[in-house]
Amino acid sequence: MSSSQSLSRQEVSRYSRHLIMPEIGMEGQRRLKNASILIVGAGGLGTPAATYLAAAGVGRIGIVDFDVIEESNLHRQVLYSEEDVGRSKAEVIKARLLKVNPHITVEIYKARLDSSNALDILKKYDIVLDGTDNFPTRYLINDACVLLHKPNVYASVFRSDGQASVFSADEGPCYRCLYPEPPPPGLVPSCAEGGVLGVLPGIMGCLQATQAINLILRTGRPLVGRLLLFNANDLTFTELSVSKNPNCPVCGPKPSITGLIDYEAFCGLEEGVQLDAEREVEPLTLKEWLDREKELVVLDVREPFEAQICTIQNSRLIPISELSSRVNELDTADEIVVYCRSGARSAQAVQFLSSLGFAKVKNLRGGILAWRRDVDPEIPVY
Repeated sequence: MSSSQSLSRQEVSRYSRHLIMPEIGMEGQRRLKNASILIVGAGGLGTPAATYLAAAGVGRIGIVDFDVIEESNLHRQVLYSEEDVGRSKAEVIKARLLKVNPHITVEIYKARLDSSNALDILKKYDIVLDGTDNFPTRYLINDACVLLHKPNVYASVFRSDGQASVFSADEGPCYRCLYPEPPPPGLVPSCAEGGVLGVLPGIMGCLQATQAINLILRTGRPLVGRLLLFNANDLTFTELSVSKNPNCPVCGPKPSITGLIDYEAFCGLEEGVQLDAEREVEPLTLKEWLDREKELVVLDVREPFEAQICTIQNSRLIPISELSSRVNELDTADEIVVYCRSGARSAQAVQFLSSLGFAKVKNLRGGILAWRRDVDPEIPVY
């Protein structure tokens, strides 16, 4: 982050409220102009962070995102509009950021970040901002940042809770020091399954942008070695100390991880629960069975709030988290079809019930999303 580039007359006018701050001034604004930040994920965290970093004058911003904008994004990803649904997130965010500040450069990567491309992409930037929502990519970003000696500005959100930190292995702990192992698959619901308060990613994304700016300006006290927890319901911030793990496999003195690995496999997500064909049923087949009033139990293993959004007729609701304690409510003699949102949780339920001797239990392939697609397009999607 050199300070070689000077500011134009237009930039001096644009950033005047920065320039009169003693901790920024002309030198600090030049640092921002000469800095480069890569944002992985153009979603709830990435869009507010990118907007404020662009407005602040960070000279080069990279965006990694292969996804398209969906209607369910709009309640929290406020950079996008109804007209953008179906369009590339990376392309839309680039156009919007250049409207926010035409004096910057925006580079986009419409690809999934993985072990084959992460080092090549990340090495081009001074700071990496993690705006992702899944564990494999978080571990991937962490390991790549450690190997490249890049600071990793981290945040995550779930329902009404957020957390943030700066993982800078040269100075403090990395993400693996805090979370040595990922949670078991299915234990932590995604935002699609558990939900997120719309304003929360904006708050946490702005905190990430603040941290990145502080790192560029070399001011303040970055969240290195500190984990900031925010609860939006109570409007409380809690700070926890995080120590460097001397036995960390990636940033410790004797690392066992010296290159990028298979992160899907590391997180146990490379396959998920695989069921034989006879253990699954297609939506149209279930519809036929229900129409001719075949005797069966349709078991919904989603959470109650999901069932309030949409459901399949005459379903019995037992959330998967309660299934082991309520299995006595089911009869091994019954024919049972289990469903959830996408088919993943229900496949786990089928596997569990089969292990207890339920011989006539099947999974609705694709869950209620497939039911909506093939049977009832009028039910709401979430």
